[in-house]
Amino acid sequence: MTTHKEGVNAGPALAFCPVMSNYGAPSITLVEGRGTEVWDNTGKRYLDFLTGLAVTSLGHSNPAVVDAITEQAAKLIHVSNLYNTIPGPEVAIALDQLIQTFPNGAAPTAQRGQVLFQNSGAEANEAAIKLARKYNGRGRHVVLSALRSFHGRTLATLHATGQPEKHEPFQPLPEGFRHAAYDDVGAMESALDPSVGAILVEPIQGEGGVNTPNPKYLSDLRDLCDDRELLLILDEIQTGIARTGAWFGFQHAGILPDIVTMAKGLGNGMPIGAVWAKREVAEAFKPGDHGSTFAGQPLAAAAARAVLKEMARIDAPNLAADRGIELTNALLTLDGVDSVRGAGLLLAAELNESALDGRTGGDVAAALAQEGVLVNGVTKTALRFAPPITVSTAEINEAVAAVDRVLKAGAS
Repeated sequence: MTTHKEGVNAGPALAFCPVMSNYGAPSITLVEGRGTEVWDNTGKRYLDFLTGLAVTSLGHSNPAVVDAITEQAAKLIHVSNLYNTIPGPEVAIALDQLIQTFPNGAAPTAQRGQVLFQNSGAEANEAAIKLARKYNGRGRHVVLSALRSFHGRTLATLHATGQPEKHEPFQPLPEGFRHAAYDDVGAMESALDPSVGAILVEPIQGEGGVNTPNPKYLSDLRDLCDDRELLLILDEIQTGIARTGAWFGFQHAGILPDIVTMAKGLGNGMPIGAVWAKREVAEAFKPGDHGSTFAGQPLAAAAARAVLKEMARIDAPNLAADRGIELTNALLTLDGVDSVRGAGLLLAAELNESALDGRTGGDVAAALAQEGVLVNGVTKTALRFAPPITVSTAEINEAVAAVDRVLKAGAS
């Protein structure tokens, strides 16, 4: 078995591994990527159907993004947020427009919002939680989120995450969080009391297993929040930026949240996150309430600007929807796949007992890596697929053929 020191290629001269082992021992060292393809340090080629956990949605080393980063790096890499730069406000304007761009054109009443940039999804959720607390005031500080959710690993977003097994090593966690069953508005309503000021959910639970709610779930939550005067916060870290077949996952439900968080696909690999809020909510933040040295800095913002322009050019939401149907249909032809859930190109294939043959989803993912396809075991019985939106039909067919070989090799 590969040790962590061996996995990070630390070399024999060191008596210890220089990198902390919280990600486990890596079995692959990737050195190059183009489109859906990546290569390791031995020259082996892989199809990346995980894309850094739904990040490189335009594929690796996308030329438009590379050019934007290169051009910006030659001009201005970083300044303090005390000063304005060119790319950031342009990205904010674009995001505000996309938040209110619905697939069928039937948007709720337009409510222009404002954007606060962050460096990651966890930081975006952290900022959203602080904004909700500031807006609601002391005494309505509790955030209600869903069991099996994932909202980040800062102390606050970890407690917002509805996975108690992840909480225990870091107790005591910050006060002010509560959880109820996902896809159950009645359970959410039962968990309310006067201290709750906001409900935070994912349109599709990503890390929890690509769990997809019933079509009315988000609209019913919107109604509940309106009735109880609560803020509705949608965590679009994994589902946003065209991945589900709409610019944002909540748009399939025809609602408009009060706060939206995003990251992952926004920079196509450059670290950037963002919080959008309706203007009357956003105005709760005053100078000094929240900040971050690197948030929205020009290099990351230039990448995000290029990502949004390129996604608009290729009509990324419709492309994700079409390729998602192709991938779903192909996976469903396999004897070892019982069902496929998700939307667009955020999918999970539920494997049957015969195909697993005593293995876990993680074991199957490891076997697929040996076959040259990168996915992950999102649960003990399911594989997550999140390839680039630019994935080709030929690449889908190649990846599914590899899944078929691995499942047949394990079938009893």
